[in-house]
Amino acid sequence: MDMNTITIIGMGLIGSSLARRIKQGGLADKVIAADNNLDVCKKVEDLAIADAVTNNLEESVKDADMVVIAVPVGAMGKVAQRIAPHLKKGAIITDTGSVKAAVIDAIKPFCRSGIHFVPGHPVAGTEFSGPEAGFAELFDGRWCILTPLPDVSARAIEEVTRLWEGCGSMVEIMDVKYHDLVLGITSHLPHLIAYTIVGTANELEDDIKSEVIKFSASGFRDFTRIASSDPTMWRDVFLNNKEAVLEILQRFNEDLTAMQRAIRKGDGDYLYRRFGETRAIRKAIVDIGQA
Repeated sequence: MDMNTITIIGMGLIGSSLARRIKQGGLADKVIAADNNLDVCKKVEDLAIADAVTNNLEESVKDADMVVIAVPVGAMGKVAQRIAPHLKKGAIITDTGSVKAAVIDAIKPFCRSGIHFVPGHPVAGTEFSGPEAGFAELFDGRWCILTPLPDVSARAIEEVTRLWEGCGSMVEIMDVKYHDLVLGITSHLPHLIAYTIVGTANELEDDIKSEVIKFSASGFRDFTRIASSDPTMWRDVFLNNKEAVLEILQRFNEDLTAMQRAIRKGDGDYLYRRFGETRAIRKAIVDIGQA
């Protein structure tokens, strides 16, 4: 990769994991870590996962060949506005947001001529957050989806592709709206359901709630894991991908109504058939190594 300096803004799970992998793999000569939060900067310094650490976002990008914005999607526009005047000509901006249409709308207006913006989404993560939660292997064997606009240079796309492939990811180019719909199904809706189910349990009477916690089976434990994800990140995801989420949620509600009807009527054939179909989806995920 012809990258002398890569700046990563936002030192949460994704940003700190990316910094670790770039350093480990020698994917750039210099990694600059930037974060508004001084406590986070101190943790990054202690972890020694970057060559330089600063809370001055404007200063962090001055010599950067590539800038990766890894903050919650609701903050990306403000970050882009702050750093844009300080980017050198030819610099590449990419991001890690799990919503793409809203992020493009937020960042693109600040990309002056000579600045190349390649939206990206590494489909990887855990329920943990903060720089101490990161690890270099996070992206191994996972997809990174790029949604470049028609006017971006081929070289910029190639450089961002090489970065993520160097991090162990498989790269896919996808249409912006299609990305948001697909991720609405595979990621956003499951998180919404998990937050809702765990929230329902939280509203139970104290004696029942304590028994639910005590006797949690694997299904509920999995929901609590998902529902413990970063609330700021997921608040921004739902607010910035509302059209796709609401469309998928409507389909889910229709399927849920059909399930309720089958249970009420004792329609075991319908339930068995649906459960069989969903097992096939799980097998397909396991077969392609994404379990």
